[in-house]
Amino acid sequence: MATKANLPVTAGSIVVPYGHVIGNEKWRGSEVAQKLQGKVKLIFEDGLGLVDFHLSNRTCILLISEADLVAGDEFKRRLVKFRNVSSLRGIVIVEKTQISEQYYSGVQKLVVLELGMVLLPVANQGEASQLIIQLVREQGRDRGANPFVGRRRCQLAEPALLQAVQRIPGLGKAKALLLLQRFGSIHRLCNAPLSELQQLLGQTVAQQIYTFLHS
Repeated sequence: MATKANLPVTAGSIVVPYGHVIGNEKWRGSEVAQKLQGKVKLIFEDGLGLVDFHLSNRTCILLISEADLVAGDEFKRRLVKFRNVSSLRGIVIVEKTQISEQYYSGVQKLVVLELGMVLLPVANQGEASQLIIQLVREQGRDRGANPFVGRRRCQLAEPALLQAVQRIPGLGKAKALLLLQRFGSIHRLCNAPLSELQQLLGQTVAQQIYTFLHS
């Protein structure tokens, strides 16, 4: 059997039971790990390679912290490598703060447009843990669907997903709910044509949102 060190994305060979999360050892003791404890069954593993958290249904979380954004382009190389070598579903969670906000548009362009992956901005690691918990719970309720990647309609009552959409400039709670009702996931929203956004929100707001998502 190949050693973990020889595998670029070792998470691909791991079978994760529903309700469980395999966390990269580097996140042990972090805020996100602490907030996951007790809400999901979290197990740490030192051989996840490029992946930060591995969920069931072949879904992986790549968490980009504020420090990663400020430090340079290493996180970009990690994302590109993951996309190139892995067939797993990758969801990128980015810690978007006042310090890291200036780097966000570049990350957005890379993740959404160039790599075709789902990008979710969060204010802090606590909110990142909420999104991970939501993913785990959704997979447990419907084992054939992923609330961010699949076609299934999201649970609009879940605050973390709604908060993520509300961070798009020009969107309040009402418009964010309208978009989630229409598209069901952030991934589908990011790929929505401008004409469809205009039907829902009008030309001015739709253009603003479309420009933000594709800048």
